[in-house]
Amino acid sequence: MSRIKNKFLELKSKNQKALIAYVVVGYPNEKGTISAVRGLIKGGADIIELGLPFSDPLADGPVIQNATHLALKNGINTTKFFSIVKKIRKETDLPLVLMTYTNLLYRQGYEKFIASAKKAGIDGFILPDMPVEEAMQYLNAVHKYKADAIFLVSPNTSKERIKKIIRASSGFLYLVSVYGTTGAQQKIKKYTINAIKKAKQISNGKIPVAVGFGVSNPTQARNFIKVGADAIIVGSAFLRLIEGLEAKKIESHIERFTRNLKESTRLKN
Repeated sequence: MSRIKNKFLELKSKNQKALIAYVVVGYPNEKGTISAVRGLIKGGADIIELGLPFSDPLADGPVIQNATHLALKNGINTTKFFSIVKKIRKETDLPLVLMTYTNLLYRQGYEKFIASAKKAGIDGFILPDMPVEEAMQYLNAVHKYKADAIFLVSPNTSKERIKKIIRASSGFLYLVSVYGTTGAQQKIKKYTINAIKKAKQISNGKIPVAVGFGVSNPTQARNFIKVGADAIIVGSAFLRLIEGLEAKKIESHIERFTRNLKESTRLKN
């Protein structure tokens, strides 16, 4: 059983939902990334999503795009990324999910890339631009190395397509909460609430539904959970918090913010 599946089972036994936290590896630098991850661990994050910078991050808003640009400028590449992941894995047994774009895997070869990622300590993969219809080679490699393939659905994804994506997915289903790119939103849209309910109904307990894009504070997190989300994914809010901080201050700031977010995932009896 995968670390991700085990984590969701553990949280269910504690009457909690999952906090999935995203950081860009190499932002603001290697030391800052390690400090941020330590803050996430101490603050109670359940799953850590590690962004491998790509030059054309289509799904990402300005905050993540900026972090990605700076990480690339710092010289982060696939080899350095895996080196940092290995250091993170030595410090935690939490599930680690790699988020990047298909081109990086395709160029290296799916099997070679996924084998290297698993060796470094990665448990699952999120590729926002990987269509399920073209995913056979990717899925074969993911299954061979006993990792999780996490696919995305959006508010306008049809019921039939959601069913198809759920059949291909493992770990959790990533529900994009808004139309457009990543970034903080002021309030939950009616169509987002409907999308969560639809995904939950179709999944019927087969796979947890995690909501991302636009979650930036504990109140929003709590509201998403109230309407049925099994997990919340927070990214841009962490990166904004890191911006301009010295590495030695990053850990404590991230820990404090993570703790507040995690509190919102504990269900009241």
